[in-house]
Formats: sequence, C-alpha cells, structure tokens
Amino acid sequence: MNPTRRMLLKSGLLAVCAPAGAFSLTATLSACTPDDGSQGLQAADENGVRLPKGFRSRIVARSGQPPLAGKPYRWHAAPDGGACLALDDGGWVYVSNSEMPNGEGGVGALRFSASGELVDAYSILSGSHRNCAGGMTPWGSWLSCEEIETGRVWECDPLGKRAAVARPALGVFNHEAVAVDPVNRQLYLTEDRPDGGLYRFTPDNYPGLGSGQLEVAGLPAQTEAGIRLTWLPVGDPSASRRPTRYQQSAIMPFNGGEGIVYQQGKTWFTTKGDNRIWQYDIAAGLLRKIYSAEDYAKPVLTGVDNITIDRGNNLFVAEDGGDMQVVMVTALGEIRVIAQVIGHQQSEITGVAFSPDGTRLYFSSQRGETGQSENGVTYEISGAFPVSQGNKCYKC
Repeated sequence: MNPTRRMLLKSGLLAVCAPAGAFSLTATLSACTPDDGSQGLQAADENGVRLPKGFRSRIVARSGQPPLAGKPYRWHAAPDGGACLALDDGGWVYVSNSEMPNGEGGVGALRFSASGELVDAYSILSGSHRNCAGGMTPWGSWLSCEEIETGRVWECDPLGKRAAVARPALGVFNHEAVAVDPVNRQLYLTEDRPDGGLYRFTPDNYPGLGSGQLEVAGLPAQTEAGIRLTWLPVGDPSASRRPTRYQQSAIMPFNGGEGIVYQQGKTWFTTKGDNRIWQYDIAAGLLRKIYSAEDYAKPVLTGVDNITIDRGNNLFVAEDGGDMQVVMVTALGEIRVIAQVIGHQQSEITGVAFSPDGTRLYFSSQRGETGQSENGVTYEISGAFPVSQGNKCYKC
C-alpha cells in the first residue's frame, strides 16, 4: 500500500468511519431516522409528487412549453442546477441551467411576485454547453458552470438586463458548482470527474472575477485536530497545455464533485461517485466526511448531487441515481425524505433551491416521465419545512 493511501485510510477519507472527533451523522441517526427515511410521506398528489402532510406541489414550468400563457419564451430542456435571488419588491427570481450539449445549453429564469405568482420567464444565457450546476453570488449574479472538459464559468444577470460574461480565470475544466465565501472573499469550485479536484479562487479585485489566483486542494495533512487540506497553485487556469487537475502531482482527488454551498464559515459539497457529503471548515482548514452511503446496509440517500442549505444548516440533497427524492440531512444528523417524484425512473432530481423566505422549495425532474431531456419538469413545493433547533429533532 502506498504511503498516501495509508494516510487516507487512517484519516477516514477512504475508510468507512469518519475521523475521530469529527461530527458524524452515523452517531446520531439511530435516534432520529426511521427505517426507510420516507415515513410520513403521503400518496402521490396530482403532480405525481409524494410529500409530507400539509405540503403541496405545483408545476411552474415544462421543457418546450411557455411558462406563461401568451408569451413566446419556452422553458429549456434538461433543467439542472438552480438558485433563487431575492428582489427589492419582495419577489424573487429562480434561475435554472440547461444541461444540453453542443451549444444548446444556457440558463432560464422564472420571476415571482411577493405573493408567489409567476409573472415573467426569460433566458439569461444561451449558446453554452452542458450548463450543470453553479452558484448565486452575494452581489446578485448567477455563476453557471459548464460540465465539459473545456468548460467555463459564466457570470449571468438573473434579471436578464446584462449580457452573460465568461470567467475563464476561475479555471477551464469539467465544472460542476461554485460557492462564494464572502468573509474571506474567495470562491470554492467542484469538478465532476472521478479524479476531480476541489478548487479555491481568490479574486484580485473582489467581487470582480476577471483575474485572480486559482488553487487546487492538495493531499491532506493528518493533524491532532483532524484532516487539514493544503492548497496548491494552478499555474495555467486556462488548461492550454495540461488539465488543471494534473498541474499539481499531489492533489486530493474527489470522486465526482457535485453541488457545493457556503454558510457561516463552512462549505458543504457532495461527491456522487462515492455517495458522500463533505464539510470543510474554512477557518480551521479541516475537512470532514459527514455522510457516506456505504455506512448503511440500506441507505436512504444515494446518488447525491445538487444541494442547498436552509438557515438552520440543514442540507437538502437532490438524488441522481437514487429514488428520485429530495432528502434532508439536518445539522443534528436526522435524514428525512422531503419529496419524491413518482414515475420518473429514467430522470434525476436537480436544481434544489429555496425561495428567500424559506417556505418554497424549487427543483426539477431533468428528463421527466419519458427519460428524454425535452420533457423536463420544474416544481415548487410549499409548506412548513422542518428545522433543526437546539438539541431537538423536528420531523415532517
């Protein structure tokens, strides 16, 4: 066994159990989690969605159809990553990527009034490639990521008033998602490859993204406090000579990086290749594995993909390859199925995002009932979402 693998096994990054002293969901699941995680879900409603009692769904857009009657704009195919932006009038915009290849990708937007009425729909980016996930910035732009080997990040205006701008300084690689740390004025980015990197970008002139230093997470150091990541410079972010993940020989590989979010000094991200959720404590520089499907004989959550977070640090995870579910992982370790789409077995859940007041959750079935990209469906779920508070578990 090589020394690097031996260190990773000891640290828990390749082992079944989390490192000693780390927050581990497995330590608290027995008190909070039912056998299948879906206890309490009702029968499928008229939209084919199973929900907790008191919740309701509505379809806000279908691929190829106008979200608003009488308006020409048609919702994009293969809806993927999404996010919401609060507006000054009390309304909000939900943006959604299109994961179509060969210049058929882009980003669409749905604008809602303060009462939740859909009032507008339009495109904010077109002509791009396989726009997968991304991230909303604190300054109100949407960063849309291209999931191809020569993929770039596009900075888009959710209101559609300014043209989208490519940001190659953030790296040219198989992008998945991005999260902004406004305290340290840095961005974290995931890469959807079996040996993908976790990247950090420090702008020269925050919040400007035209130039800056791109780094990739290096092999971790085992310390008494836990697993401490190192950061290595990426000399050629444009990857003109060599892919970014190969420009340093000692990177920490992550198996299929997916969604990433930031809140209160920490980032959480998923790796679909090994069905894990990770937490990175920025100030401490410590990485923790907080969920791994391999720890359970019959895991509730598999196919971990897009993620969002609520004000109580509860994660909401979209499944790709699981049971077409949105699964909540609370800050206390509880796992609950919040929604399940029935009859879409050849699809995946994408684009989980909360409205600014936290009462509405948006997501899509990327390929709908037919399994075809042209048949995507975008939903809104409303209700009293469960929260984590103190040392109690609040369930649906």
